[in-house]
This record gives sequence, structure tokens and C-alpha cells, in this order.
Amino acid sequence: MQVKFNTSGQTYTIQLNQPIDLSIPLQNGNKNPNAFHIPYPVFEPIQVGDFVGSVAAGSSANCENLFLNPHGNGTHTECIGHITKERITINQTLKDFHFLAQLISLPLSKDANGNNWVSVPNIEASLQLGIEALVIRTMPNSDEKLNANYSGNFPAYLDPELCKTLAAKGIKHLLLDLPSVDPESDNGLMLAHKAFWNYPENPRFDATISEMIYAPAQISDGLYLLNLQIAPIESDASPSKPVLYKLISA
Repeated sequence: MQVKFNTSGQTYTIQLNQPIDLSIPLQNGNKNPNAFHIPYPVFEPIQVGDFVGSVAAGSSANCENLFLNPHGNGTHTECIGHITKERITINQTLKDFHFLAQLISLPLSKDANGNNWVSVPNIEASLQLGIEALVIRTMPNSDEKLNANYSGNFPAYLDPELCKTLAAKGIKHLLLDLPSVDPESDNGLMLAHKAFWNYPENPRFDATISEMIYAPAQISDGLYLLNLQIAPIESDASPSKPVLYKLISA
């Protein structure tokens, strides 16, 4: 199925039958990425009296309890409520779900302490006009990101100045293949989160950050239509399914 999409005076054709899923499948056990020493997800059949929610165990239907934490278990999208005293939820703040997005591959470099980060002082030169979402693929890139154990291993993060620049350029939705825009341990500073959400000076309540995505190598850098899907959960974050659709100039 093809549809037309118009933005910034340019018309594109979108192949809706060719989605590019950036999410990492969330499953039971340790075959998931892991961050911040958060326990792995547990999917287990519910037990109510004599009923066990498992057809394999002889019941009529499967019915599982899911125990997970979006921030440490896989692809997730979070809102400003991640860093506020007030309870602000992703389901309250993400009301639009389709955005003009740019996928860009960026190299890792070293910060002053020798840890990996993404720092691009002139990122503005790489951004295309009219985009609302930026998808960052860090290089080198491999499918090891699908089940990487980041906990205690000093994973890469983003330079807060980079996040500040993206906010100033009007990027509302930031997606990246790292466990967090901030270092694993930063004494609670959360500088990159605060820079992107412009918190607390002038909070951007409609902006989101999606972490632990995966963009395979065969996907080219460039413009896409992003469909950012979340579960309707009243919490600061939700497991999510970002899907890209390639834009073809009409």
C-alpha cells in the first residue's frame, strides 16, 4: 500500500507494506539487553486456585503475568516525567505518533575520563530541515546490541551539549541505540536528559527519548516517516515499537 506524505513543501511516497522495526523484541529471561542492574523480565503463567495459565500445563488458555522494567529491559520511550517530582506519564504526553525523522550514524569518541560518548559540536550541519525526530545509530554497529549486558560496563552516552543543541533545533523525539542518554552513574546529575527536555527552565512536555533501539546496518541514513508506538501505560516510560517507513520523493 502506498500513501502520499507532504512536508516542508516536498511530497513523498511511503510504502506502508515495508516497515522497518527498530524495537528489540522483549522476551522472558536473559535474552534481552540489560542495563542499570535491573532484573531481567519474567513471563510466567498466572495461578488462581487450580487454574494455571498454560496450555502446555493442561489448561484451556495461556495467561501470563509479565514482570518487567522498561528502563532496563529493552526498547522503551520515556517522557519528562522520568526526571520530575510531579507524576507525568508517557501516555499523557505522547499524543501524536507519526513524525518526519532522520536516521544518522554517529561515531563514538572519548570523554575527558576516557569513557565512550557521542559528541558532535557541529551536529546542526548534518540535520535536514523540517525533521521532528532524530534516530541516532552509534558506530560501530552490530547485532550484539540485541542482548548486550550494559550493567556495570560503562556504556556510551550522549554529550549534554549535543542534547541541548537538538532541543534548540526543535527535535522533539530523540531515539538512540544506547541504554541512556546519560552515563550509567553520574551522581544523579542527568545532564543530558535535562538538556534535551530543557528542564527545569522551560520544560518540553511534548518531547520524548527512546533508548535501546536497534537500527541494522542495511538501513541507510536519511529521511523516514517514524511511527512511534507505545503501550497506554500511565508511567514515565513504556516499552515501545518505533517503526520507520522510507520516504521516496514523488
